[in-house]
Amino acid sequence: MSHRPSSGLAAVSTALLAMSRHLEVRDVLKTIVASARELLDAEYAALGVPDDHGGFAQFVVDGVSDEQWRAIGPLPRQHGILASMLHKAEPERLADVRTDPRFEGWPDAHPEMSDFLGLPVRDGDEILGALFLANKRCPKPGGGCGFTAEDEALLSILAQHAAIALTNARLYERSRELTIAEERSRLAHELHDAVSQKLFSLRLTAQAAAALVDRDPVRAKDELQQVAALAAEAADELRAAVVELRPAALDEDGLVHTLRTQIQVLDRAHSARVTFESPGTRALPAAQEEAVLRVAQEALHNALRHADAELVSVSLTRSGQGARLTVTDDGKGFDPRAVRRAGRHLGLVSMRDRASGVGGRLTVTSAPGEGTTIEMEVPGG
Repeated sequence: MSHRPSSGLAAVSTALLAMSRHLEVRDVLKTIVASARELLDAEYAALGVPDDHGGFAQFVVDGVSDEQWRAIGPLPRQHGILASMLHKAEPERLADVRTDPRFEGWPDAHPEMSDFLGLPVRDGDEILGALFLANKRCPKPGGGCGFTAEDEALLSILAQHAAIALTNARLYERSRELTIAEERSRLAHELHDAVSQKLFSLRLTAQAAAALVDRDPVRAKDELQQVAALAAEAADELRAAVVELRPAALDEDGLVHTLRTQIQVLDRAHSARVTFESPGTRALPAAQEEAVLRVAQEALHNALRHADAELVSVSLTRSGQGARLTVTDDGKGFDPRAVRRAGRHLGLVSMRDRASGVGGRLTVTSAPGEGTTIEMEVPGG
């Protein structure tokens, strides 16, 4: 292990501590991959989490630039050596992956890989993923050094702890989802009880006022004043409920983290690839953050449910004192004018209302066959 930048128990301990610090699944996956690549001194590392359709719900890489990754194209399928690790649950250590009979080639933009070490990440009998490394960085006189049995043993230890970290992260996310669902259910009951009572009283008082208009205008006026008071109380109840229904994650984690987490979930749940980037943004006033989140959710829903998109890109960038949200998909697109004439809005009216409600603006660019871009700018504060 002399070629490793750090070795021995200290290096393993550092890697395991790094994995245990994260609770979000995507962060755990990234840390596992980066730790494995550094610990075994490889050029490339990746971890694929399989889905139930012959592909990967998530595929995290380290050692490949964002530009390379975009050029490579869609996520790989479960075939060849990756499929072997997932289905047979056995390690694979190869001197040159390209000479293996199971090797099926890779896209033109894919980096060249030779020596290969892969292990399944297991939780009991369940295969959580496939972790692999390629191109050991060391002198290669007369044919190369490649990964050793010692490397395989070390990666096996890392894979065992990776399974624990990944399982804990999944449980954390599930627990958080259940907590949010329970809180929303409680608020729904409270909203129903409080507002329904006010509206019932409002209806009775309005009926009484209508019956008194002709024979007792003074009492009718009093009843109408009571109607106004009840309406104001109902409006207050609704405002309070809306404040409480602000996403809990938004208050706890901020807009960028909340968006990233939700987009990671969508990326796992849909066949389309969903990406997110947010360079150098600053915190916004609470109302603006919520409006941006709601518009992003609506735009993502349209792209994933209606547009047949294969790639949806979300970015949140700084714009003066405020921010700019951009959601772009490569789906079938539409004619915004035709949508308006047909009385179908695809949530566009709601998104524009949310933008204008916080002093922002929303633009929609789309055409049949050319995808859709929705851009929202808010002023900040």
